[in-house]
Amino acid sequence: MEVNDKVANFTLLDQDENTVHLTDFSGKPVVLFFYPKADTPGCTIEACGFRDALSQLQKNGAVVLGISRDTPRAQKKFQEKYDLTYPLLADVDEKVCKQFDVLREKNMYGKKVIGIERSTFLIGPDQRLLKIFRKVKPEGHAEEVLAALKDSAK
Repeated sequence: MEVNDKVANFTLLDQDENTVHLTDFSGKPVVLFFYPKADTPGCTIEACGFRDALSQLQKNGAVVLGISRDTPRAQKKFQEKYDLTYPLLADVDEKVCKQFDVLREKNMYGKKVIGIERSTFLIGPDQRLLKIFRKVKPEGHAEEVLAALKDSAK
């Protein structure tokens, strides 16, 4: 997927097992961030960063959606533990992870595993891809996305 590509609709369950479609948010910019695993150190930093920047992102019209391969139940526990006030989507079958090409081979304690490369996609109100952030560093990332969102509105 590249900048200016139209993002195909997808459907996932959120932390409350409600069905969420990307098209539910057409007409608004969407911040779609993929994280490896709920309630792990880097993912917590990143998710809390988006929580803390949420009002600013919303002032700029954006919706924030977090995605990982965790179950809705695990997403719910993560959301409640850190008071995350935006939807966390469960991509258990990795369909959306594959759509956005975020699965990578990683080395975990000497073993090769396939995991999510921390990535964020800024999708415009017309569902076109505005910006891609790959190999994201959790600290300060929400502010980086906010700056890109403001730039895209100019």
